[in-house]
Amino acid sequence: MKQDFYLPDIGEGIVECELVEWLVSEGDKVAEDQAICDVMTDKALVQIPAVHGGTITRLYVAKGEMARVHAPLFEMEVAGTNDGKAASQASPPAPGQTAEPAAPGPESEAASAQPAVSPAAPAGGRAVASPAVRRLARELSVDIGQVPGSGDKGRVYKEDIEAYLARREAAAAPAPVEPAAPAGREEPLRGVRAAMARQMTASLGIPRFTFCDEFRLDQLLALKDKLKPAFAAEGARLTLLPFFIKALSLSLKQYPLLNARLGEDGASLRYQDHHHVGVAVDTEAGLLVPTIRHCEQKSLLAIAAELERLSEAARQGGLSPAELQGGTITLSNIGVLGGTVSTPVVNPPQLAIAALGRLQRLPRFNAAGEVEAQQLMTVCWSADHRVIDGATLARFNNRWRQYLEQPELMLAQLT
Repeated sequence: MKQDFYLPDIGEGIVECELVEWLVSEGDKVAEDQAICDVMTDKALVQIPAVHGGTITRLYVAKGEMARVHAPLFEMEVAGTNDGKAASQASPPAPGQTAEPAAPGPESEAASAQPAVSPAAPAGGRAVASPAVRRLARELSVDIGQVPGSGDKGRVYKEDIEAYLARREAAAAPAPVEPAAPAGREEPLRGVRAAMARQMTASLGIPRFTFCDEFRLDQLLALKDKLKPAFAAEGARLTLLPFFIKALSLSLKQYPLLNARLGEDGASLRYQDHHHVGVAVDTEAGLLVPTIRHCEQKSLLAIAAELERLSEAARQGGLSPAELQGGTITLSNIGVLGGTVSTPVVNPPQLAIAALGRLQRLPRFNAAGEVEAQQLMTVCWSADHRVIDGATLARFNNRWRQYLEQPELMLAQLT
């Protein structure tokens, strides 16, 4: 029996996504849970698996086109499946019947953090490669199916693509010199950059203000050096960022307004007890902001381990939609790349974002009036001025800075 299979709802607010690559062709036989195609949502590269085994009879969306959620994606001749069961799983939900997500708890949060789709499964003879390698091949206009893989079962790595390009260029005959074409090229905004353009345009409608302060981190750096071996023994790499995240969560308990959300009508506030901290990560695909959930419940060790896991997944293109949603406040660690002062942009519906500058060793006067070298970092906040005033943000920042400059106070608050 032939069935249409529909693009599932794969993210909050996502109504369409780019079909990056079909991993099967019409006439191919596929197994249940085999990857059928790669799609690029607003925030991540996702693979869509087959719900049943069978034969692909029609592909509705061409490579590079936009596929709409709950619209037909492909048609399949379902093998050995009860017709009623196949129809119920293949058809899109009726309007108004989409299930609402349950209130997040420890178990549901853990489930939501798992990828919404299955890992890639090769379709006879097709290249085996990670999403990041496939994206590199597309950017370099390389047919990944033509690249010999050096990994297990022919898996293609970045080095294989680079070697393939080198061989192709060496074999190409020198072409006659032609008049230079006009410089530059044009391409549509897609994926992460398209999402950034929409989100930042929406942010322009928010009246915001920026507040900057200087943090002295000598004591925090000394504590980090003492704890680093213990964290390494647990398999976690300790940096300054987990301290900033935990101190932020402790401060939000005393100033919950910074963690609230303004209603769409602009007339109500929703206070949130959970602290889901978004952390900006620089990747080849653009800026991604994975979310460390329930920081109010996590230890420094747990935060460090989760931060490392999410950062690596972001760089490899392996984040699930759930791991990119639900942030209540954001930190941008732009200082690791350079710069001391920046003006971060509030990410609605959040009300505040902080940007950490570069750590510097600079001369300052101490309490005795003597010049001494101090480890300093400039931190800049941007906040939604419709809700947060300068005095509130300054008090909140003072509490946050106190926890970081005197980390023993922070440790005294840990549960």
